[in-house]
Amino acid sequence: MRRQRLIFLCVCLLVLLSAAGGEKIQPADGTAELLEEEKYIALTFDDGPRRGTTDRLLDGLKERGASATFFLVGEEIEANQDLVKRMRAEGHQVGNHTWSHVRLADAAPEKIAEEIGKTEAALETLLGESGYWLRPPYGFITEGTEEQIDVPMVKWSVDPRDWESRDTEKVVKAVLQYAKPNSIILLHDIYPTSVDAALQIVDTLQREGYWFVTVEELLALNGIVPQAGAMYRSGNP
Repeated sequence: MRRQRLIFLCVCLLVLLSAAGGEKIQPADGTAELLEEEKYIALTFDDGPRRGTTDRLLDGLKERGASATFFLVGEEIEANQDLVKRMRAEGHQVGNHTWSHVRLADAAPEKIAEEIGKTEAALETLLGESGYWLRPPYGFITEGTEEQIDVPMVKWSVDPRDWESRDTEKVVKAVLQYAKPNSIILLHDIYPTSVDAALQIVDTLQREGYWFVTVEELLALNGIVPQAGAMYRSGNP
């Protein structure tokens, strides 16, 4: 599995470098439409990290050789630094979900900058680097403020509303009904039922030949160069 993962990442890098040469650039005001030639899929998790659920999820993903993307609430980072470091060390993508899960669709530009900036600073201090991709809570941001966002934004194409049902069987069924190549699946790693559902989903889709990759890898595999302020999603409208 490690060797396959290394080969996969090399291919991903080559595709990204090719795209950087100008073959395909996503306009900043558009939505990326991903190709459906290969069976790649992205699991994403919001609202964590949370001890007792996120760590169990990381264990399960590691056992299965699956990668995911975690959009973190900034105020949860300090108490869970070991989990955040583990995400990065095990090949997952770490992203920004604002500091306090504020609704950016109703926020003033100053509030948007504060919520995003505090979490970005916390991640930079803990992990180094910069430019952590953003998922706005509830998937929206105040119209006209996209230009102040200096990183790509990520929405989703499959939403089983796991936070609402908190029912593992319902969540699994909903995801498997709508998942297809290049889908971006929304789940929350703060619920035990969602962790159970995620691992069942991975088991089922891996048997069907899917590769679980990060959102960044998913875009790279489709030759898309992410742009600041653009919202990326796939699959169902």
